[in-house]
Amino acid sequence: MTLLDDRPAQAPPAPAEPGLAGRLRDLALGVRFGFSGGREGWIRTLLTALGVGLGVAVLLGAASVPNFTSGRDARYDARSIDFSEESVKPSDRTLLTLDTSSSYRDVSVGGFMLSADGEHPVLPPGVDKLPGPGEMLVSPALRDLLDSPEGELLKKRYDFRDVGTIHEAGLSDPFDLYMYAGSDSLSTDRGATRVDGFGRAGNDNPLDPALVLMILLGCVVLLAPIAIFIATAVRFGGERRDRRLAALRLVGADARMTRWVAAGEALFGTLVGLAFGLVAFFAGRQVFAHVEVWRLSAFPDDFTPVPVLAAVVLLAVPLSAIAVTVFALRSVAIEPLGVVRGGRVRGRRLWWRLPVPVIGVLVLFLSSFGEGSSQMDMAVIAGGVLLTLVGMVLVLPWLVESVVSRLRGGSVPWQLATRRLQLNSSAATRAISGITIAVAGGIALQMFTVGINDSFNSSTGQDPKRAQIGANTDFPSGALADRMVQEFRTTKGVRKVIGTVSTSAERVGAKPGADGYAPSVSLSVGSCPSLRELAHLPSCSDGDVFRVTRSHDSYLDGELEKVAVPGGRLVVDNPEDAGRTGLKPVHWKLPGDVRTVDSRKDPAGEYYGGILATPGALDPATLHTASTSAQIQIDESVPDAADQVRNTAFAVDPGMHVWTYELATRDKEYASIRTALFTAAALTMVIIAASMLVSQIEQLRERRRLLSVLVAYGTKRSTLAWSVLWQTAIPVVLGMAMAVTGGLTLGWLMLRLVGKPVTDWLLFLPLSGVAAALIAVVTLLSLPPLYRMMRAEGLRTE
Repeated sequence: MTLLDDRPAQAPPAPAEPGLAGRLRDLALGVRFGFSGGREGWIRTLLTALGVGLGVAVLLGAASVPNFTSGRDARYDARSIDFSEESVKPSDRTLLTLDTSSSYRDVSVGGFMLSADGEHPVLPPGVDKLPGPGEMLVSPALRDLLDSPEGELLKKRYDFRDVGTIHEAGLSDPFDLYMYAGSDSLSTDRGATRVDGFGRAGNDNPLDPALVLMILLGCVVLLAPIAIFIATAVRFGGERRDRRLAALRLVGADARMTRWVAAGEALFGTLVGLAFGLVAFFAGRQVFAHVEVWRLSAFPDDFTPVPVLAAVVLLAVPLSAIAVTVFALRSVAIEPLGVVRGGRVRGRRLWWRLPVPVIGVLVLFLSSFGEGSSQMDMAVIAGGVLLTLVGMVLVLPWLVESVVSRLRGGSVPWQLATRRLQLNSSAATRAISGITIAVAGGIALQMFTVGINDSFNSSTGQDPKRAQIGANTDFPSGALADRMVQEFRTTKGVRKVIGTVSTSAERVGAKPGADGYAPSVSLSVGSCPSLRELAHLPSCSDGDVFRVTRSHDSYLDGELEKVAVPGGRLVVDNPEDAGRTGLKPVHWKLPGDVRTVDSRKDPAGEYYGGILATPGALDPATLHTASTSAQIQIDESVPDAADQVRNTAFAVDPGMHVWTYELATRDKEYASIRTALFTAAALTMVIIAASMLVSQIEQLRERRRLLSVLVAYGTKRSTLAWSVLWQTAIPVVLGMAMAVTGGLTLGWLMLRLVGKPVTDWLLFLPLSGVAAALIAVVTLLSLPPLYRMMRAEGLRTE
């Protein structure tokens, strides 16, 4: 008889309760273990929460995209003016508006000048009161720019008194540069438009099928790595958790119970991660209102997840944590007495892994897509892309295991790395699986956008070497039009101005045609240097007049022969054509010795057709109505020369249209979608890199005791550091090879759906380089924790 014999008998563990109630009890026990697991348990929980939280924040952001785009579009449409409506009569609530949108350096500045017709005018969205003459209302971003040293030149353009702020309802995003200025000199004769309300119907034109496919590809490519990332995060600390679960087997728990208890631990970390993800999402959307990423920003309310999508995210993440944990432990033999067999009885099999990407490739190869494609067609294509990417994740572990099993010999760090991978390559493979499909998807997306690029970018035919800026406006008199040309010529930074004052000309007594109008041609007045840019002139002096043919428009050339008869009398600048009554038309005789010359392509890429006259032959000041166009060559070595020209244009006429000449033009929808996708891709790569760092640190923590033992036996720290680097490098090289192969294949298949060829097979090089750089940074950042874990304290155990 001993004291031990006097102990009360311990009741054996209760038999596992079958069914849903028993599983919920086991989950609850696992949650309790996760909460009361001590310092080590909380470290693992926090690592899991960090990984899951980042993924949840990204998924909630993706679920907010529909509200983000619809909110921006709705506010933009609400402040726009529908110029297609019929003319509005003056009333107590009407406004005269003049579009004053322009550019400043590389950003756009929008706005209108306003003048009320009555005492109760309609107000634009986000405006409490109209500005008076000489006053303006500005967006917060425009005010910040005007008050900064960078906005000094723009402040000269908008020389108004700031009297208020445009609120959120009148802005497309927090960085929107917008203004409303008051004026008492607006009139419909000077280009102003009278309105009785703001807002226009949204654009109901369907997107081009190629753009729909690009959005579809981008969504799958960006979200698949996040899902893999979350599945990896819930498995942090698996080896340590398995050893603890052996104690449960010792006191009588069966294999099923241990798996569900482990799932409960993972569920606890996932729930903490959900909370962290919600906090990160709501904090991030506040930050996004103050930070612009590739010209994209949004108000916090714009980032509101669609309720159904948010519910799917918040339910799917914890459920996936349970499923992944239970599935992962099915291949782990957890026995009593702390014995955990982490090795495999047999190697990974390829026969069930390879069919997944093969099926995905076949689905995409046999699919078709076009304007008549249905939602089901898009779902099938999305499924094909997803199967292809997920199949790569399934094949990658087999590839790594097959390659490392054949590695022999080498230096000590190499042997340590290969032996570790041969014993267990699962953790290393999981760490790179997310970035592998991210790179593969990024390559496919890049190939697709480049492949369809020519469909949404067209050559303008313009020549920026001859002129960089174009300007055009309508003036009520030729004198003011001539003033515009002179003002441009004296602007700082301007080398040359091709300026013409243009009106129309028709023969005196000509009878109207079937369309109700008499035949007419364009008549432009300019200096000889300007006219030489529009036609091939053998010689020119003030007083000369020319007929310009070969304008590449047979109709214009035919009208010229009817109207511009040498010695004939012409009616030029007919006020009735401009809707102005009370003014007499100007009569002008075309000289009998007028010369006929050939048209020349101007800097805008256009061929002129009509009559060219010098000021000595026709004084522009005698014209009642005229339009002026200017093609301006600037000295690009002069700072802000383009904005000097814009300031001059605004001073002459706030409604003057000013643009820059470019060799090619890009479709706005294509450009905005491409920017959004690559912004999201960059954020996804950063998050995946962060997940790799967390996973790397967790793996080092699991091996802390082993590392300390090796150091205690005399192994150099540098040897262990190099072994860790090799353990990362080998799976990464294999993963990048698979990513490049899969990405090129997926990109080719997607281009095949829209009938486009692959334009560049080497597009994978930049993205692969970025991925390799991120991996190198992650590995270097893991070295300081590695050296700390080699200390002698790691030998301590309980």
